[in-house]
Amino acid sequence: MRNTNGLANDIGTQYYATQLGIYDEMYASENKVLPYWERFMAALESMGSEKLELRRREAQRLLRENGVTYNVYGDSQNLTRPWRLDPVPLLISNEEWAVIEAGLKQRADLLDLILKDIYGKQNLLKKGLLPAELIFGHEGFLHPCVGALQNQQRHLTIYSANLARGLNGRMWILDDRTQAPSGSGYALENRTVMTRVLPDIFRETQVHRLSGFFRSLCKGLADIAPHNKEDPRIVILTPGPLNETYFEHAYLSSYLGYTLVQGGDLTVRDGHVWLKSLDGLQPVDVILRRIDDSFCDPLELRTSSRLGIPGLLEAVRRGNVAIANPLGSSILENPGLLAFLPRLARYFLNQELKLSSVATWWCGQRRECDFVLQNLENLVIKPLNRSQETHALFGGLLSSKEKEHLRGRILAKPHLFIGQEQVSFTTLPAFIDRHIEPRNAVLRNFVVASGNDYVVMPGGLTRVARQKDNFIVSNQAGGISKDTWVLAPEPEKPINLWTQPSRNQLIDTVTEALTSRAADNLFWVGRHLERVEAISRLLRTVLLKLREALEFKDSIDNDCLSVLLRALTQVTGTYPGFIKDDAQLLAAPQDELLSLAKDNHRKGSLTANIHAFVHSAFSIRDFWSQDTWRSVDNIHRRWQQKVINNEMTVEQLQKNLDDLITGVVAFTGLTSENMTREAAWLMLDSGRRLERALALIALLRSTVALRHEDALQSQILEAVLVSTDSLTIYQRRYRSYIQLSRVLELLLLDESHPRSLAYQLYQLTTHISALPRTREKCHLSEEERLILKAYADVRLVNVLKLIQTNDNAGIYSDLECMLASTADLLWQCAEVIAQTYFSHSQTSQLITLNTPEDEL
Repeated sequence: MRNTNGLANDIGTQYYATQLGIYDEMYASENKVLPYWERFMAALESMGSEKLELRRREAQRLLRENGVTYNVYGDSQNLTRPWRLDPVPLLISNEEWAVIEAGLKQRADLLDLILKDIYGKQNLLKKGLLPAELIFGHEGFLHPCVGALQNQQRHLTIYSANLARGLNGRMWILDDRTQAPSGSGYALENRTVMTRVLPDIFRETQVHRLSGFFRSLCKGLADIAPHNKEDPRIVILTPGPLNETYFEHAYLSSYLGYTLVQGGDLTVRDGHVWLKSLDGLQPVDVILRRIDDSFCDPLELRTSSRLGIPGLLEAVRRGNVAIANPLGSSILENPGLLAFLPRLARYFLNQELKLSSVATWWCGQRRECDFVLQNLENLVIKPLNRSQETHALFGGLLSSKEKEHLRGRILAKPHLFIGQEQVSFTTLPAFIDRHIEPRNAVLRNFVVASGNDYVVMPGGLTRVARQKDNFIVSNQAGGISKDTWVLAPEPEKPINLWTQPSRNQLIDTVTEALTSRAADNLFWVGRHLERVEAISRLLRTVLLKLREALEFKDSIDNDCLSVLLRALTQVTGTYPGFIKDDAQLLAAPQDELLSLAKDNHRKGSLTANIHAFVHSAFSIRDFWSQDTWRSVDNIHRRWQQKVINNEMTVEQLQKNLDDLITGVVAFTGLTSENMTREAAWLMLDSGRRLERALALIALLRSTVALRHEDALQSQILEAVLVSTDSLTIYQRRYRSYIQLSRVLELLLLDESHPRSLAYQLYQLTTHISALPRTREKCHLSEEERLILKAYADVRLVNVLKLIQTNDNAGIYSDLECMLASTADLLWQCAEVIAQTYFSHSQTSQLITLNTPEDEL
């Protein structure tokens, strides 16, 4: 336990108990706090634990509302976890950072040269500087990629390293990340949140800014473009929304202005890579991949992959597309390479490594293998190839039987194992349960090639273990992230990503290509949103009528309730529901109503539609502004909390529905006001209009298309107007008179009413005609013909004739026939739209990458 020189103990720094023999970031010596840490901790002490806890909660709220998540493989109960951020950052002095920065640049240069040699002349293998078994036995070596590297200054565009401080206070590199390094987007989001929750402390501490790194990233990606270097088309290739770091993919796409794509959105033709969009094929110059390289081309690499683009490697060979990082770069993540890096640094650079690696012994060499077998108790044993099934084994924690089994595996295939020294991580202060406590930590740094040099992010992603004395520090294991503050000698001016044109230069307008996958999700966001609203409004109307029926016990109220309950089943499609002839269910519908509201496993329920809406919205996270995503989060989180907290009784349900409808209206308003009227908007609003029309038709067919006595019909008409949010406008037009013909006139034919069928069909006609496509001059597309027919049929309707006759079954047969015909045309139109615009990405949406792309 160390004393912090008189600091108050509100947040526990006076009794900050470090581990004996473990270096702690806050101390320069055993009892002396580093000056910059002392100033920072004094600022926290003046704030107090209660206020700091409020700031921590504010940070979590901002992260949640911004949709910052980390997906966990194998967690079937809660796949998407909220990102956790500790309000106490890691502080690094400017002097120490200069050493770390130089070491990371040297490391990136060295790995780039190794990559170039392994897939080029292979002199390292020919001269015996690297054993052949070490390279060819690693799954990251992709033989088809030999000779595929293009003639460019640097091939390793992005590099990341995990660092930890040893007992002597020096930084050590634990491992290298060159496959598809993740974490930079999370680091940026952490910084954004920290500047909001601790603005005064951040400003007074004088911290290096991160935006310059991302500007270098943009320049570095543009530099490797084989064509159109002035304005290349750069895309981010993601495995999809089920990938563990999908938030970061979408976040960087939005922040950098790059199109987010999945494998199904790209195609290779004539040796070039093309983006499949609603406007046709668009050339792609650079791919920033977030997919493991072996999955990128099922034609030449992993044939079982459904994530990649057939023919991609051939396009690379022809020099028509650049990939960051190059296919095959995962060979540099081979942990056995760590044992050879000092020799290779002297060979390539004539230098010693400025940042040493953890002591590593590759078992493919006899002497090293003997050493590992003799010292299993004191080493960490790792397989050469990472996977979800293979993990590092701490020899000291194994039983005698387990050690013997491990020894047998090593002797059977020694070249597939390494032994490493057990590293004692540094500890640093973390705010745990309202107190400052030491936790083991790992720092991930990021490097990018830009121009003639490598640029290092002045900061990084720090992670600490949740539990004390836990040496497994990762987000998969429940770790907590931290911002990393590299202290600057003087305040830095903000740097933005915008390129400033000359005063008289006119910038060309660029319309971002809309992929078929994104169009599909936008369409379904609109449809699911309308389903949520339609069910909520009708369910709320049913609850009001149920209350009246229970209170007044009037037969007409009961009959009206029965009609509305059957209508609810038809609108939701949750058959048999109230359609079956069950007098007991109609007399006591409460349990069925609650099931319709909160049963997530019931297709057509309100909760199931909310989840489907959020899933579709999350799949295109890069399309939404922060305010819009906040509204998505509010809809999902508030409803889910009520379900989890059992706040879903019949008495509470009406208020919950009021809140839900308010959230839906907020999302609708934000998208209506903030989205440009381009292809994305057309798809979103087309989905809304189509679903609103179908829901309205289903409601009318199950209520007003049925013949009722006048008193009952009046109640049903009023309920229909309430559930379509049309009662007020009807009352203003027709005062106290309620009449079937007038209700139908308003809900079917009034194009000035945004809830009417004619309005939906008119908007659909306009949207569909504006969608981009290839067609012959003067010829209508199939979807245009269908929607025009539906629109014309409705416009030609004579309402009075529709309700003049009814058949023996008590149905207005002409009205029922017209509504059924319109619904059929709408369903056909939806099917044609899907076949025309969404066929490119049907197979890729449900696929995820089940290999560790880059665990955080």
